[in-house]
Amino acid sequence: MKTIGLLRSAALLYGALALVPLTVQATGLPTLDGNAPIVIAHRGASGYLPEHTLGAYELAVRMGADYIEPDLQLTRDGHLVAMHDDTLERTTNVADLFAQRNGGYAVSQFTLAEIKTLTVKPVGTASMSYPGFTPGSAEPFRVPTFQEVIDIAKAQSIATGRTIGIYPEAKQADPVMEDKILQTLAANGYGSSTDAVFIQSFSEATVRSLDQKQQAEGMDLPLVLLGAAVTIDVGGQTTPMMGVSGPSGNGVLSLAEVATFADGVGVVIGYEAFGYAITQDFIDAAHAAGLQVHGWTFNKADWTSANAEYQKYLAMGMDGVFSNYPDLADSARDQFVSSVPEPASVVLMGLGLAGFAAIARRNGRMRLSR
Repeated sequence: MKTIGLLRSAALLYGALALVPLTVQATGLPTLDGNAPIVIAHRGASGYLPEHTLGAYELAVRMGADYIEPDLQLTRDGHLVAMHDDTLERTTNVADLFAQRNGGYAVSQFTLAEIKTLTVKPVGTASMSYPGFTPGSAEPFRVPTFQEVIDIAKAQSIATGRTIGIYPEAKQADPVMEDKILQTLAANGYGSSTDAVFIQSFSEATVRSLDQKQQAEGMDLPLVLLGAAVTIDVGGQTTPMMGVSGPSGNGVLSLAEVATFADGVGVVIGYEAFGYAITQDFIDAAHAAGLQVHGWTFNKADWTSANAEYQKYLAMGMDGVFSNYPDLADSARDQFVSSVPEPASVVLMGLGLAGFAAIARRNGRMRLSR
């Protein structure tokens, strides 16, 4: 009876091992490359400090972010600055210092020197300080240039002992902006697919152009097309597609087509009611096409609800998350990674079970011979 119990236990354990997903056994995690998903600080730690400032970027790194995201605009005199809007009034004190130009406060109407006199204001849940954090920058809440963002990423890489990546977005579908982004990256030693850089845009034409220009310059930085996950009925079957802006006719591209000029897709979360649902099928199809999937924007400030949202998408295999609260994203990522057995652990478990079964069989033979 004891021998039968041992054999039954071994069989049950073997059955449990068989239920472990093959992706976990093969790669450890359900991301495209099997590595831990990345945390991208959306406009820096924008839930805590003024967005797109050196202070917000530095705090994000301290909180565990792998990448910092500068949205880029061009000044009147041709400098790239980190700014989400194409106007200055929402996030700076420009109205206190300057009169309107051509009826507004477009970034393109002001020189870099003028923009450097502005202070970036907190919006949403952000404030001008964060408990226990003292920015290392002399002017942590001024509008930074793209070069200054790169500089702080490199400085924080040295300070933390880990590579801090940059994730610039071309906010304008503008060939001049494309050229300046690539020139700035090349001047700072970025150009390889292994560098910690992603370049993103909502414009299909821009991403295609960046791909062509990189090929001409011998660069190969990963490109990400931003948009939404959509499902199209093709011949009675639902097919995951990418909803984009640009010259794609109906605004929808197949993931296979996106993969001909991009390395990943950045898709909006939380818009299921509008038909933009990131599903397991969508992520599986993107991975099958060789595309990473990064989701935006994770904006829940409450840990319980935020963590549930992160776990939902990470379990599907999402490769990266844009978060306004990078500390919450980092904690959720750590929790997810720790919950998935590493390949070596699965192999060792299998070897252990094999040994357990062998002992059971040996004990059975010994009992039968007695």
